[in-house]
Amino acid sequence: MPPNESPFYLPYNSKLVDRAKQMRRNPTPAEKKLWEEYLKTFPHRVLRQRPIEHFIVDFYCAALRLVIEIDGAVHFSESAQTYDAERTIELEKYGLRIIRFTNDEVINNFENVCKQIAESSDSNS
Repeated sequence: MPPNESPFYLPYNSKLVDRAKQMRRNPTPAEKKLWEEYLKTFPHRVLRQRPIEHFIVDFYCAALRLVIEIDGAVHFSESAQTYDAERTIELEKYGLRIIRFTNDEVINNFENVCKQIAESSDSNS
């Protein structure tokens, strides 16, 4: 059964809604570029700054069970990389696939980022 036709539940922490709204209003330049120039018109609905469990993911496509994360400099420290790895494991427990790009990749290698997302979409359809 295709992913978008099966019953599927993700825990939603309502306490994160206000923070998610604030993040949507103030995207990073890389998040804004990816949203405005690609994901806004993606063939599948994509949500920005979506609370899942006790996290807020940058972009979430329910039809593909896909999380797209855009990582800035704060993600490069050892402690942040450990946190991100643990977060990925938690999200994968819900059957989600997580793909990550750096701000630099989105800004300077945009076509390749879009290609990787499209390929991810094709492999999940």
